[in-house]
Amino acid sequence: MNRQGNQLPNNLPQLQNLIKRDSESYKEEFQQQLRHFTSTLAVFELSPEKFNESLDELVMFLAQVAKCYQEDLAEFPATLVSLLERHATVLDGNMRLSFCRALILLRNKGLIAPVELHKLFFHLLRCQDKSLRSFLKDNIVNDIKNINAKSKDQKLNASLQSYMFTMLKDNATIAAKTSLDVMISLYKKNVWRDAKTVNVIASACFSKVTKIMVTAIKFFLGSDQDEDEEDSDDEEDIPTLKEVTMQNRFNKKTRKREKYLENIRKAHKKKKKKSKAPANNFSALHLVHDSQDFAEKLFKKLEGMTERFEVKVMLLELVSRLMGTHQLLLLNFHPYVARFLTPHQREVVRLLQFTAQAAHEMLPPDGVEPSLKAIVSNFVTERNSAEVMAVGLNAVRELCARCPLVMTEELLQDLAEYKTYKDKGVMMASRSLIALFRSIAPELLHKKDRGRPTEATTLAKMKQFGESDVVDFIAGAEVLGEEEHDDEEEEDNGSGEEEDSEGEDEELEDEADTDKKDVMTLEEKTKKARDATVGRILSDDDFRKIAAAQLRKQVEGVRKGKKVPQKKGVKRTASEANMDDDGWINDSDDEEATSREELVNLDAIEMIHKKKRHDKEARMATVLAGREGRERFGHISKKGTGASMTNKQKAKKKNFSMMKHKIKTKGKKSFREKQQALKKRLIKSQKFK
Repeated sequence: MNRQGNQLPNNLPQLQNLIKRDSESYKEEFQQQLRHFTSTLAVFELSPEKFNESLDELVMFLAQVAKCYQEDLAEFPATLVSLLERHATVLDGNMRLSFCRALILLRNKGLIAPVELHKLFFHLLRCQDKSLRSFLKDNIVNDIKNINAKSKDQKLNASLQSYMFTMLKDNATIAAKTSLDVMISLYKKNVWRDAKTVNVIASACFSKVTKIMVTAIKFFLGSDQDEDEEDSDDEEDIPTLKEVTMQNRFNKKTRKREKYLENIRKAHKKKKKKSKAPANNFSALHLVHDSQDFAEKLFKKLEGMTERFEVKVMLLELVSRLMGTHQLLLLNFHPYVARFLTPHQREVVRLLQFTAQAAHEMLPPDGVEPSLKAIVSNFVTERNSAEVMAVGLNAVRELCARCPLVMTEELLQDLAEYKTYKDKGVMMASRSLIALFRSIAPELLHKKDRGRPTEATTLAKMKQFGESDVVDFIAGAEVLGEEEHDDEEEEDNGSGEEEDSEGEDEELEDEADTDKKDVMTLEEKTKKARDATVGRILSDDDFRKIAAAQLRKQVEGVRKGKKVPQKKGVKRTASEANMDDDGWINDSDDEEATSREELVNLDAIEMIHKKKRHDKEARMATVLAGREGRERFGHISKKGTGASMTNKQKAKKKNFSMMKHKIKTKGKKSFREKQQALKKRLIKSQKFK
């Protein structure tokens, strides 16, 4: 090959391209560049704080062609790693970033082990370079994600997790915080979604560094406020999809504009996903090894904490979620929170939410009693405003829904008296409390507040502390035998379907008065349900019939052992029965009862039935909506068309300087003069009638 006029030593991109096509033919040029790299590196180490452009280009060139000459460049990755370990803090920022990019290229080609590279990157996190730390963090997350894309490498994951656990205890706060962020990112990306990762993050909740502790707590609470605030500014600058589409329609079509349109579509799709309500991270709470010990340590840390109030509130929320999710016994929690349950306390509604969240049936009523007493005495009193009273009653309802034994008969009947309160919010909150106890413990209510008795309420009985329901049958399964019997009767009596509806109603009333054959006692229903379920595999249709029967028990009235007659084949729907989707009974004047979940919805406590005052924008929207379809928006004269205006109407359009003398004298009139002027106007108006 003719080497005359060879410019390859000075044109590294061209040499790189040729080597990738035919590495053997250009091995001599490669060895020349390798010797140049060795000599340049020796000079660079004399003053590593200076930027060396020649070394920068050579490092990237060798990283690109390393796959072609693996034997010659076997020590090249170790050389870069050693260089960064020795001079990481004094290197120029661009030089350090260039070395890291070269190592990432070598990692993508499989020429350096991931553990070795990640250990180096975590060491580099101590550098005071924010852009470098962000770059390294993203690379670590993406590398581990790619490693586990096809199959989980358990051995590698275990070694990396152990190393990151040691990094959490590192003296460098930045390195510890970044390692925690990496683990949280990998958990959210479903890469490291195991108990070991969760428990390593849980250990960070006890860190002495506030920033690390708050990050770990936010992970369990399922909120990423910091990330949303950082991305909010960028999202506001995104143009709308319509604007970009119109630009592409009227401007010259190019590949660049088409690519830009595609990126805008992806950005809006990502923004739409972020706008959705954040899902709470229940799985992380369930993966904690010793939840009781974890909650006790968190509460002990809370009692001696001197951090800001916002940090204490987050820690309270985490402890309350742990207690509600795992039904933990933490007897000092409610007496501690009860001290802050006053209407003027900051974030008091959230504190009420945590109080109800931490209550459950396995907690002794004495442990929840301080919170209930504090809410009733500080909120549900007439010296407070109606909104405060309504919030207090809602909090009592949520608390008793999870621990009904804490409520006494005398206190419940006192709170039920607010059902006739003058304010609608207080009235509805009290009635929602009554609706709750109608379904769980109607015997605590006064007889007049128990409502219409149904089969479900007559069987309702509040369980004592530690009591559990153990049955050997499915409740409501007695209808399976009844419906088969009804089908046989319908086949026999098929000719009677042509009778009119009035005759059927009369027959049903007569049957209800004379026949008691179809009314079964509780023991008979239990026996029939047991016979229908034992030794039988129920289908989906059977479960639907049982659910419908259980629904009927909640809406059908029961009076002195009689069954309320209904037409055959006619069933009330959930909306006709005034019930919600979860199966709660809603009386006509009662508030919708809440379902019992692990977490308490904040809106259930803040729910105040009062028409809020409209702001200016809402009022203007109402005004403009009322003007639609009208021809003119001015004054509508009471007289006919073409009639002249009155002097009073003309005075409204006059200049103020023309009318100010009348305004001055008008204010100086005595009461007698005003009487005379009114009399004169009335007499004058009577003359023209």
